[in-house]
Amino acid sequence: MASSSLTISPRKLRSDVFSYSYQEDSNTPLVINVLASLIERSMARNERIAKSCRWAIRTRVFDCHETPDMTIQSYLERIFRYTRAGPSVYVVAYVYIDRFCQRNAGFRISATNVHRLLITTIMVASKYVEDMNYRNSYFARVGGLTTEELNELELEFLFLMGFKLHVNVSVFESYCCHLEREVSIGGGYQIERTLRCAEEIKGRRKEERGYNQIARVML
Repeated sequence: MASSSLTISPRKLRSDVFSYSYQEDSNTPLVINVLASLIERSMARNERIAKSCRWAIRTRVFDCHETPDMTIQSYLERIFRYTRAGPSVYVVAYVYIDRFCQRNAGFRISATNVHRLLITTIMVASKYVEDMNYRNSYFARVGGLTTEELNELELEFLFLMGFKLHVNVSVFESYCCHLEREVSIGGGYQIERTLRCAEEIKGRRKEERGYNQIARVML
């Protein structure tokens, strides 16, 4: 999805969250783009903190050995495309991520844990919000994990959260307002920049695949 085709406004975000209707050709809900932008900035901030505080204790529950070769924007779009989780699920997942970071002071969102954190919180949020859900095994395939890995991450997440998963209406509304503010006071630029970066990366990968195919034919 090109950034030029995206209507970036608080009203659009709220409309998506409260009245989105999923169809096969649906555009990606704005909340996903806002969430990707927020996570990107959080990671950049944590990288700066890590450089100045190398002694800090970290919670490594979501760490993976190899960093996935996929942007946060692309990863969230993939989850949305294959799970059809509504926009409200991503708001609740954002609430869970915020709570998790507050309850676990040693945890820092980074390139090594962000993908696993996202698929776990979105799956748990989907179970909380939606009436019907896919199995853990399906979420695992979408997220690029084994079923056993995702089961373990879910269990670990629930205990570290103290099983505090309830999100009442006022809390949900407050997080929606926060996401709206991100759009209205300068957040839109960050979202557009995130989208442009994601599109540039996708473009480069397509070119690389094209070069590789040509090279194989020539060989």
